Amino acid sequence: MESGMPLSGGQRALIRESWQRVSGSPVQHGLVLFTRLFDLDPDLLPLFQYNCKQFASPQECLSAPEFLDHIRKVMLVIDAAVSHLENLSCLEEYLCNLGKKHQAVGVKVESFLTVGKSLLYMLEKCLGAAFSPEVQEAWSTLYNAVVKAMQRGWETLPEGD
Repeated sequence: MESGMPLSGGQRALIRESWQRVSGSPVQHGLVLFTRLFDLDPDLLPLFQYNCKQFASPQECLSAPEFLDHIRKVMLVIDAAVSHLENLSCLEEYLCNLGKKHQAVGVKVESFLTVGKSLLYMLEKCLGAAFSPEVQEAWSTLYNAVVKAMQRGWETLPEGD
């Protein structure tokens, strides 16, 4: 991940300040994110199955303890990115491996666009009037850097795996 990521000091401050308001209730806010994700792309629901169990509806998935654990993990990844804004490159290997794991379970790179829209939606709902165009741009820049690192996991996976 490029250490010269195009986030200004002001953008880093906006991200930290907004994340502080969200990170205290990770599951609650993660549910907003994933509810929106399933609204935008219901075809993603089959990717989430635990012990070979398919969920009949987004609501069933969103209330499953295993899925709530997944939400916690997603929110921890966001938290790690926020905690390492000055040096995102230290997360490069972790994010690349995370990309490989997502590819292995059938996630398409294109789905991360929908996840990004869902993240911005969650931030907007949780921050209200504090979700300014500047906050949106800062988060979009950060999210794009994270996704680029995860995409490198797709590119490094050997053929046939």
